[in-house]
Amino acid sequence: MRIGLVIYGTLETLSGGYLYDRELVKYLESCGDQVEMVSIPWRNYPQHLTDNLSRSTYQRLAGLQVDILLQDELNHPSLFLTNSRLKKRQETPIIAIVHHLRSSEEHPFGRKMLYRAVEKSYLQTVDGFVFNSHTTREVVESLIGDNKNSVVSFPAGDRIASDLTTRQIQTRASRDGPLQVLFLGNVIARKGLHVLLDALGGIPKDQWQLSVVGSLEMDQDYTDQVMYRVSSKGLMDSIEFLGPLDEHELEQVMESSQLMVMPSSYEGFGIAYLEGMSFGLPAIASTAGGAAEIITHGEDGFLVPPNVPSKLREHLMEIISDRELLAKMSLAALERFQCHPTWENTSRRTRNFLQSWLNQVDGS
Repeated sequence: MRIGLVIYGTLETLSGGYLYDRELVKYLESCGDQVEMVSIPWRNYPQHLTDNLSRSTYQRLAGLQVDILLQDELNHPSLFLTNSRLKKRQETPIIAIVHHLRSSEEHPFGRKMLYRAVEKSYLQTVDGFVFNSHTTREVVESLIGDNKNSVVSFPAGDRIASDLTTRQIQTRASRDGPLQVLFLGNVIARKGLHVLLDALGGIPKDQWQLSVVGSLEMDQDYTDQVMYRVSSKGLMDSIEFLGPLDEHELEQVMESSQLMVMPSSYEGFGIAYLEGMSFGLPAIASTAGGAAEIITHGEDGFLVPPNVPSKLREHLMEIISDRELLAKMSLAALERFQCHPTWENTSRRTRNFLQSWLNQVDGS
């Protein structure tokens, strides 16, 4: 197959969505498919809307010699009008990879309505969807209906190999000292680090230690707010900001951690939770979005309402005070990971879906 893939910036961008796209491209190329990348420069939302008026963007997409045009749905503000023009000129199927909708995130009402309108317009221009979760599919179908072909291809968590044994995981859980908490995500408001800080701020500092892994440069204003919160609460000695790590460094941090907490206001899926589970880390996530498709509340983690630090604190205290519960949940988390598809499984499922579009064309 000859496939075009439209993204913002570079495929090496650090986020779960870009990881998903990278793994798919790697698999497609390993199968002998040709993938041509189309990069649209990162800009702000209003500027992305003007991309629809760009002759160069349109001409580049229209000139692609591909069987299928894949688009990361993140690019929707740049494509909602461009796609309509493309479809008048050619019959190449346009398939969107949907991680989660921008309009599902928390925004002021007026901005949220704008995002919803633009996103709905974009979704109506594509021919089919690759969804990362049933939750994401349900959100899209509630917006435009269910009359388009789609596949749910779950993200995987086997990017980083863990060789921890069940005995090692149990021993780690019962280790004396403060609870080793891991936050794995870029420091942006949606990931909820401020909620975690408020929750931990109500727990004695000698009972926990937090490692924050992720970029501090995605939203400098928010990062500044986080640093002020840490300083004003006197938490500097209990928190380590590690920045983005390579896979070997991340492996070491996850091996030494005991619990993953990322109380996002919304996640379409949440690859970080699954990667933590591969190391036997129970996860605490929010009820908003698709985390419930990974985490079973009270068994391999907890699900808490978004933006409610007091509820998060309750579960942190529960884990801190009951290391036998932590050990039980840690083994359950590992078992949950072991039942989940691998990146190869996921990418094969997506490739089969894409191949089915070519079969339709050949048979028409």
